[in-house]
Amino acid sequence: MNTNNNGYTIIYAIVMVVVVALMLALVSSGLKEKQTVNAELDKKKQILSSLKLDLEGKDAAAVYNELIVKELVVDESAKILSEVKGEAFAIDIIKESAKKIEERKLPVYVAQIESKTKYIIPVRGAGLWGPIWGYIALDDDKNTVFGTYFSHASETPGLGAEIALPEFQNLFIGKHILNDAKEFVSIAVMKAGQKADNKEQIDAIAGGTITSKGVENMLLNSIGQYEAFLKQ
Repeated sequence: MNTNNNGYTIIYAIVMVVVVALMLALVSSGLKEKQTVNAELDKKKQILSSLKLDLEGKDAAAVYNELIVKELVVDESAKILSEVKGEAFAIDIIKESAKKIEERKLPVYVAQIESKTKYIIPVRGAGLWGPIWGYIALDDDKNTVFGTYFSHASETPGLGAEIALPEFQNLFIGKHILNDAKEFVSIAVMKAGQKADNKEQIDAIAGGTITSKGVENMLLNSIGQYEAFLKQ
């Protein structure tokens, strides 16, 4: 075969592309199970982080199995759709948020910390540059914030990205999401000196106003789906 003509070059390129694609497919297939396990472990760590736990050097999967005593799937009306462990964990929040609210399956994680019940709710919203998400843990009154965990995809370092720092997240501890009339109002995130009406508030991140408001809207919209459940 003449290795200098165009036909040889094209055939060689096609063969190389097919070989490389096959190798990548085999590698991806071989790593898929490990990737799935790592993704599930990371999710468990995020859920546990809302409980203010130090997981350094600990088996997060074992801690999760010990402390998360129940997983619930509820709907907007607070009807329990499932209590089978694993079903709530498997819910894709992004896909559910695309549905009509009355059709959504809403996960709730029930934890026992020092013989006290905590309810953990996933939250998701939008920051300045991309999605933000996390979990909020409530005391057994389903009103008082026990702890939070927030993360982001691409917020500005030193500004909006500070929602992922304990210094910001800890500001929510002890705040209430229901007002005195037991109506769901969530928690406001306000600039210093500003005052929210009829709800408790925390200070926004200096220079990160849009991301801070993203957190406020995230909590309002995400937790708001659970209003009936919170009032039970």
